[in-house]
Parts: sequence; C-alpha cells; structure tokens
Amino acid sequence: MRSPLALAVLAALAAPAVHAIEVDGRIDPAEWEGAQHVTDFRLTQPLTRAPAPQPTEAWIKATPEGLAVGFRNLQDARVPRTRQRTQRDEGGPVDRVNVYVDFDGDGRTGYNFMVTLAGSIEDGTLANENQFSNDWDGDWRHAVSEDEAGWSAEFLIPWHIAPMRSATGESRTVAVALDRVLGATGERSAWPAISYQEPRYLSRFQKIEMPKFSQALLAVTPYVVGVYDAVGRRADFDAGGDLFWKPNGQFQLSATVNPDFGQVESDQLVVNFGAVETFFNDKRPFFTENQSFFDVPFGSLGNANRLIYTRRVGGPRDDRQGSGDVTAAVKVNGSVAGVNYGVFAATEGEDVGRDFYAARVTRDFGAQGFGAMVTHVTRPYLDREASVFSVDHRFRPSDRWNIRTTAVASSINQAGTRTRDSGVQLRIDHELGKGWRQQLYAVHLGDQLQLNDFGFLERNNFNYARYEIARRLTALSESSMFNSHEVRAAVSRRTNDHGLHIGDAWAVNRISERKDGGNQVMEIAGWTKGHDDLITRGNGVVKMPEKLFVFAERSRPRKGQWGWYGNVRYFAEGLGGVDDGAVSVYVEPTFHVNDTLSFSLGLEARHNPDWLLWRPDEDPATRDNRLATFESNQLSLNAGVTWLIDPKQELRVRLEAIGLDARVRQTWRVEPDGTPIAVDEPVADFGLRNMGFQVRYRYELAPLSHLYIAYVRGGDLYDEEIGRPFNATDEFSGAFDLRDSEQLLIKLSYRFEI
Repeated sequence: MRSPLALAVLAALAAPAVHAIEVDGRIDPAEWEGAQHVTDFRLTQPLTRAPAPQPTEAWIKATPEGLAVGFRNLQDARVPRTRQRTQRDEGGPVDRVNVYVDFDGDGRTGYNFMVTLAGSIEDGTLANENQFSNDWDGDWRHAVSEDEAGWSAEFLIPWHIAPMRSATGESRTVAVALDRVLGATGERSAWPAISYQEPRYLSRFQKIEMPKFSQALLAVTPYVVGVYDAVGRRADFDAGGDLFWKPNGQFQLSATVNPDFGQVESDQLVVNFGAVETFFNDKRPFFTENQSFFDVPFGSLGNANRLIYTRRVGGPRDDRQGSGDVTAAVKVNGSVAGVNYGVFAATEGEDVGRDFYAARVTRDFGAQGFGAMVTHVTRPYLDREASVFSVDHRFRPSDRWNIRTTAVASSINQAGTRTRDSGVQLRIDHELGKGWRQQLYAVHLGDQLQLNDFGFLERNNFNYARYEIARRLTALSESSMFNSHEVRAAVSRRTNDHGLHIGDAWAVNRISERKDGGNQVMEIAGWTKGHDDLITRGNGVVKMPEKLFVFAERSRPRKGQWGWYGNVRYFAEGLGGVDDGAVSVYVEPTFHVNDTLSFSLGLEARHNPDWLLWRPDEDPATRDNRLATFESNQLSLNAGVTWLIDPKQELRVRLEAIGLDARVRQTWRVEPDGTPIAVDEPVADFGLRNMGFQVRYRYELAPLSHLYIAYVRGGDLYDEEIGRPFNATDEFSGAFDLRDSEQLLIKLSYRFEI
C-alpha cells in the first residue's frame, strides 16, 4: 500500500506542467493551456452584432504574475494592414486590439489596455459606463508578432496595477471585454458584443471567475529637472519624487513631493473672452493614478464638469502671482468589508498656499450602488474655506435601464460669512430595442452653489432639462459608402434659479461610420429667444435673439501617405440673430513619410461679423453693463512633426500660433429689463497674437522611466492699437516674433521597484 506522500508525488508528476506566459507576441499552445478560449467576436462598429468579418480568437488566463490575454488576428490579404507607429495614448485609425478590465466586477471603474500592430500602446481608465480618460499610464507588459496569415498580441497586466476588493474563498470575479479594430475599414469586433457607444457599457463586461492572486509592490520614482531661462538668463534646478505602495489588493498608497516642477506636457492654445473658464486635462502622474475613483461628474452631460478638478492643485495662486507650488500630496485607495474608500490630500507652499482634502466611499448592492464624497479647501489668502458634500446613486433595474442620480451641497465660509446651497442631477438611459434608445437628463444648480474651489462647474444658478431620442441604422446597402449611421434628435430647456428664461433649444445630428475607416458628422441646432445672464459677469442679464448652429466634419485615415481631417462651422449667437453668424473652416492634412515619421499642418480661418463681448469701462458707476459687437478675423495654425525613432525614442516638434484682429461695430448699454441699447461710446479695437513652440525628445529608460529634453518658446500679445486692415500674413508675423518665454528643459525620472 502506497503512502499518502507517494500518492501526492505521483499525482504531481502526472499533472500537466504549468507553463508561465512568456510575453513575446507568439501564441504558444502550451503556455495558454487551461486558458478561457474566446472565438465569438461580433461586429460592434457598425453595431450589427454579426460574426466578425476577420477571424479573431483570444485567450484569457489568470497567472500569479498577472492577468494574461492573447489575441490571434487573421487578416485577409485584401484588407490592408496599418502598421503606423503612434505615440503613447495617441491611438488613431490603425490595426489594434483592446483589453478592458473591471477588477472588482461591479461596473464602477475599468481599465483599458491597447496594443497596435506596430507595438504602440494606449492605456487609460473608464468610469460612468462609457467615459474614457487616457491621462493615466500603467506599468504592464505587451508584445506583438506578425506573419503571412495575420498577427498576434500578448498582454500581461499585473495584479498590483489597480486596487481590488477582497474576495471570499479562493476565487474572485473579474469583468472583462475584448475587441479588435481594423484600421483600414474602422470595423470593430468585440466579445461580448457590446459597444462603448451604448449608454451601458462598463457594467455589461463579461464576468469571469478566476483564481484569487495578489501582488505587493513598492515603487519609488525620483526625478530631477534642470531649466535654463533664456529670457531671464538664469538657471534653475529642482527635484521631486512619487511613491506607490500596494501591500495587497485592498490597499494602495500614492504620494508625491514637489510634483509640479518641470512638466513637459504643454496645453493647447485657446482664445477665451467668455465668462466660462477653459477646461484642461491633467497629465501629472500622481494626479492620474487611481483618480477615476474620485471622478464624480456633475453639472452637465460633458466630461468637464466634475466635483474634483485636479488642475486646481498647483493652479493659479490666489494672489495671481504665478502658479501654486505643490509641496506634497498623498492619496489612499482601498476596500474593507465590501466598502471602497479613497482619501486625497495636497498642500501648497508659501503663505498663500492652499490645502485640498477629499474623502469618498462607495458600496454596491447588486443592481444598485451608492457613493458619498466630501471635499474641503482652505484658502488663507482669501480668508476662505469651502466644503462640498455629495451623494450619488446608481440603479440598473434591467439590461435596458440605467439611472444615475447625484445630489450636491456646498458650504462656503468667506471672511466669517457662511453661504450654503445645493444641486441635484438625474440621468436616465433607456434602450428601447431595434436600434432605438432615449435619454432624459435634468440638473438643478442653486444660485449660491459653489464647486470651483476644488471642482469644475461651468456655471451655477441653472436649471436644465434635456430629452434625446436616437436610432442606430446598420442595415445599409452594399453600395453605400457608410457602415452605419446614428441619428439623434434632442430638445432642451434652460432657466436660471430665479425663473429667468435662458433659452429653449433643439438639435438634430447624424454620426456616420464610413467604409474607408473614417467618420462623418453633421449637426444643426437652434435656440429660441432668451437671455444671457453670464456675459456681464453676474451684473444683469441681456435679452438675446434666436441662435443657430450648423456643424459638419469629416475624417479620413491614412491612405497611402496622406490622411486628413476637416470641419466647417456656422454659429450665430450674437445680437444680429441667425442671419449674422460666424463662419470657420478648419483643415488638417497629415503626410506620412513612412510608418514612423509624419508631418501635420492644421489651419483654421474664422470670420465673425457679430462677436458680442463685455467691455467694462473706467467709470465704476457704469462699467458693468457695457457690451460691444466686433467684426473679427482669426487665423490659427497647428503644425507638428512626429518621429518615432524606435519603440523607446521619439522626437516631436509642435508649433501653434493664433492671430486675431477685432474691430468694433457697435457699442451697447443694457437697460434694467435686459434690452441692449445702441450708444455712441468709444470702444477700442484690439488684436491678439499667441504663439507656442516646442521641440521635445523623449527616451524611455524603463517602464514609466524617461529622459526628456525640451526646448520651449512662447508668448502672447494683446494690442488695442492695431489700426490696419486685415492681412493674413500679418496675423501670424506678429505671433512668430513673440518671446515672452524661452526655456531649455532636461528632466530625468526613473522608477525603482522594490
């Protein structure tokens, strides 16, 4: 009789060998033995859910090193392969495969990992069902290989890349989705057969039971920066660092010291004379790591309005003397007893520095989920403290319904005076079937609701309701140049919180996917007569006539050596009504020398005969109610060179320039009832010149470790003495002469994993 030990040894010898996944882009059947095999890929772009036109299969396997996914993509010789290399997170119309993972399987937060045929990558986060952000960069492994029949890709996503709730027993539930895109045609095939264009996406990922693995990680990323300022003739040196610690799946800590110095990502140039500030994304690593947990959209249907806008941290100082100096910040994410939690804190140096705090918790109960968050900001220079409280609720009674509600309250203490107000929003998405869907969105924002100490809210004192119905058309003829259309119609109503009618609106648009891999959009929208209560910066309202907006755009991916994008706009939103609108034309061709080197040139010409602006004067008694109508001409240039030397090196040249001339047509004073009255008062013409130029070299030393060398020059000029006719050459010549800043920057960062 054999002993138990001997039986165990024999059983181990008889069991199949466990092969580790070697991430080389080649699908080895022995390595993928025991993996879940996926073959049922179906068309989701166009959303016919028909079997994939090009055979695709995938393998999903949980390993101690991470979640492994492999793709085998066969491709007919008649379908061109697009091997164009792209910058990280650039994406584009190229052959690619995507892995989407919700590590908790609760439909709250997902992660997207993409690899192209050329080996380029994109990664980002996914929240609120279908809102993507590629600001986040993760450390994961990938490889591709190509042969005559097609190409293959392998992913290995470590378990420490995201926080995960604790799981009972020896397994956990992870939700996964996969898709493949053909760059030449734009067709997307997915498993399961769901689309991010549908109202419910993240919560419909395929749930998979897999072994419960966990990884610990301690990573430190110090960096040093040297800057030479050629204008001020001085050199600066600084250093900082990020820390990431994950002892287990239920706890993650991120910390940073001096994160704001020497950023090498530049913002796009914009012209904004309006009452609503411009939103910019945040690319600072600490502020993107696990930030999606704190992303609570509130205030509009777009992606900008939110309760935490991380660009506030280190943004313009309260004394308007430059930007805030972030000395340190910390962020904790984790879960306990089924409750997810996150804590955020950041502090700025110097006497005018601000302190930012946030705490959030969420809990899910099957078809329902709840969340709560509190934020607090202290601003000593303004003698101001601002607190915001929010509660959000998700309800999915069936696969066809998705209901989201958020309630918010703010409490502001300004120099001993307390101000409180609240707001609420409701969004209902309903799939009707046979390609039809409908959406109802409503928001109420109290006139004293204040979120912009830490968040981003375009405006308060607002009531808005919008209903939209849409239909997706995919049964198009073989001879059609389109794969699909989605036609939408919407009506909306806007008032402020005191009952003032801002305007009713309607809109109809058609979004089309073309068989050449490009897209086409056409839209027309109109507003009724109403009021503008923002243009005078809160000092009265202006009666406005009807408005009209028309927009068309077309994109075509690379064919041969050329790709291009263009759009045309007509927007009438001034006092002249629908017949006195502005026209803008934008064209951007891109010339590809080869798969690694490209040149792009974007040009926009805009003529606005009825540009309405607030023009305060020097008399304190009257300065708040003066407007002026201008005739303006604007040229904008957006040119670039991208050379992706090899997978670790890239050289990018970017030039932006704006030239604008505006000549006054009429001055207006606003009556107490909102009627604009033409007056004979002098208002100065003005011109604007703006330029930004950057040459940036990047070398990847290791994952998330880089050497940057950048030369940056820029400037802006506002001139009220232009005194010359419009001339296209002059529009840019002044911009190119600007030299408010000129810097050479060298930044070195290296991630050490312990």
